[in-house]
Amino acid sequence: MTRLALIAHDEKKPDLIDFAREHEELLSNCELIATGTTGKRLGEETGLTIERMESGPLGGDLMIGAEVAKGALDGIVFLRDPLRAQPHEPDITALLRICDVHDTPMATNLTSARYLIEGIASDG
Repeated sequence: MTRLALIAHDEKKPDLIDFAREHEELLSNCELIATGTTGKRLGEETGLTIERMESGPLGGDLMIGAEVAKGALDGIVFLRDPLRAQPHEPDITALLRICDVHDTPMATNLTSARYLIEGIASDG
């Protein structure tokens, strides 16, 4: 089963929820993990089952990075807010780096997220 992580900065959470609703049928066939607040909101506002990690600033990004390092994730949708500084920017950079090291796809905007989902759908 495809295993995906879903992450969004605060200003991007509504976009990720809309994205999840738009692709709910496909995502319901995946094992999903998310950082704390994002996972809580996705679970409340969609019919998806989400395994929740810690919030990003409390280590959630690093927890998802550990899943990448273990080879336990097929991809990540991380809707980042490029216009705001993040207090946990080093953790975000580490997550980007570990995805590059392990050749794990990470979509950081809605267009790349759609391509990632379409790729997963065509593989399945």
